[in-house]
Amino acid sequence: MSSLTNRDLLGIADLNPEEIRTVLDLAKDLKNGEKQFNANKTLGLLFYKASTRTRVSFSVAMYQLGGNVIDLNPSRTQVGRGEPIQDTARVLDCYLDILAIRTFAQEDIQKFADYSDIPIINALTDLEHPCQILADLQTIEESFGTLEDITMTYLGDGNNVANSLLLGGVLMGMNIRIATAQGYEPNIDVVKQAQALAKKPEQVIITNDAKQAVENAQVLYTDVWASMGQEEETAQRVPIFQPYQINQSLLDIAEDEAIVLHCLPAYRGKEITEEVMEGKQSRIWDEAENRMHAQKALMACLLGLC
Repeated sequence: MSSLTNRDLLGIADLNPEEIRTVLDLAKDLKNGEKQFNANKTLGLLFYKASTRTRVSFSVAMYQLGGNVIDLNPSRTQVGRGEPIQDTARVLDCYLDILAIRTFAQEDIQKFADYSDIPIINALTDLEHPCQILADLQTIEESFGTLEDITMTYLGDGNNVANSLLLGGVLMGMNIRIATAQGYEPNIDVVKQAQALAKKPEQVIITNDAKQAVENAQVLYTDVWASMGQEEETAQRVPIFQPYQINQSLLDIAEDEAIVLHCLPAYRGKEITEEVMEGKQSRIWDEAENRMHAQKALMACLLGLC
């Protein structure tokens, strides 16, 4: 039985490097068809935020594991009418085998974990997006054959994806640079945690200089400039983040074989240009596919199937 059995994944640093390696290796085997499972398990999806890739990839992953999926739309359940989280958590614990939650506050997903015994997966909060990072790591490793000493530069808003990239990348021996506008840096506690995990100071760099940040980088990564719940700020953020747009000029500064990632959805012409997104160095669609494989491997491990 895996050391991950019946564990929660609330943040990417809940996994140590060996455990991330276990998930990535299994994800590779599942993607290649070298392993399969037939589990009579039920996954609950409790999503307070809109979702395309996360909802569909989790659903297909569980179906391919031989399980079932229940979509617990908050607008159609009592939790949407104010039922306390601890009450909902206790009840769902009786019915489900595993629960993925997409919500706003990290404290809410922690409370679900505190009041239930089944594995709880963070399918995105305002603080972290750990499942996205597992797929990102899988995609990077597919491209370079390793994660050790690969330099990844994230450009744009220091949001939940940036937070999880910092932690997940450092855990796997990568060099992580975050290039963002002043005042939009990643969560300071996450930065300190990543610095504490780093084996050398240059593994974690936070800068306002986009061009310097992409020099010799093997991976360029971006996300929307205004996350869910910040849409009213989009117009004012455009001029602030324009210097961090991934375009061909910026890509030309990186390594010749550099790849481009985006967790999607993307706003072409804002954080990334059409040319780069559809270009030969883009691995965005591989990255999107790997959400399913990485999450399938994660659930298999948490459910004790591997």
